[in-house]
Amino acid sequence: MRAILSTDPGGPDTLTIEEIADPTAGPGQVVVDVKAVSVNFPDVLIIQDLYQVKPPRPFSPGCELAGVISEVGDDVHGFSVGDRVLAAPGHGAMVERIALDASACQPIPDEMPFDEAASFLLTYGTSHHALKNRANVTAGESLFVLGAAGGVGLAAVQLGKAMGLRVIAGCSSQDKVDLCLDQGADAGIVYPRQPLDRDQQKALSNQIKEATGGGVDVVYDAVGGDYTEPSVRALNWEGRFLVVGFPAGIPKLPLNLTLLKSCDVVGVFWGAFTMMQPKQHAENISELFAMYADGAIKPFITDRYSLDEAPTAIRQLMERRAKGKVVVLL
Repeated sequence: MRAILSTDPGGPDTLTIEEIADPTAGPGQVVVDVKAVSVNFPDVLIIQDLYQVKPPRPFSPGCELAGVISEVGDDVHGFSVGDRVLAAPGHGAMVERIALDASACQPIPDEMPFDEAASFLLTYGTSHHALKNRANVTAGESLFVLGAAGGVGLAAVQLGKAMGLRVIAGCSSQDKVDLCLDQGADAGIVYPRQPLDRDQQKALSNQIKEATGGGVDVVYDAVGGDYTEPSVRALNWEGRFLVVGFPAGIPKLPLNLTLLKSCDVVGVFWGAFTMMQPKQHAENISELFAMYADGAIKPFITDRYSLDEAPTAIRQLMERRAKGKVVVLL
């Protein structure tokens, strides 16, 4: 079968497409014929050895996938050949077939296309966990989303509206803000590219306050860098700052701000949450599928690539040109 492989650390240009042996299903496993793989920012990091997980090479990138079960191993219950499933293995998905633990697979409804299924679990799982479990949001609160036009950002916009929040989208360009407005955001802010001087940071903080009527209850930060501190400065008393990702760099935050605002800085590590609190994770997934069925949330896919074009798809995220979800189709 064909696979995209990382054989040496580096950017998308270091990836190769090669023929490797077909997988077989061991005990407790299934083999999935992959139909779609979504591209996520961890794919950019993992091939450069910049991610917290460093798999031995050669490995295939690809955090999450959707496909059809073609083989069922011993001691597997609840799955059959022909079942449509999604999974988030963390890496290894950019292949024609993959062996997975059956427990890692989630059935998908017949009406959900493979590209949407492959774009569902990581982004919506992360953002739902962030808003529900980590920020404990309540209807009527305000939410500012940094990097709102990206995969997890746009999921946060949609989920924020579904949870009854006033959502302000923060983006690096007006066309990205316009996308977020089309997806339900109440207002949008265009922030300048890094580096930001003190005046620009102060201006961003003031923009957030103006858009939220004086201050924001929850900040969803999927960007980091120079955008973090001004966002914290815009928090209301006892606001919550959600730490989600750092494509703009890992920021340094003056801790006196947390004292002055009596605010919470809250880490969001969805992957660890799924393993440490599986029952709560299962409840969250059920809620997300119900929201999808009701039309409250829906992956917004802007670009689709073939397996041969997977390096180009990853580069699109690396250069921060992606809006919504980017998917590789097989």
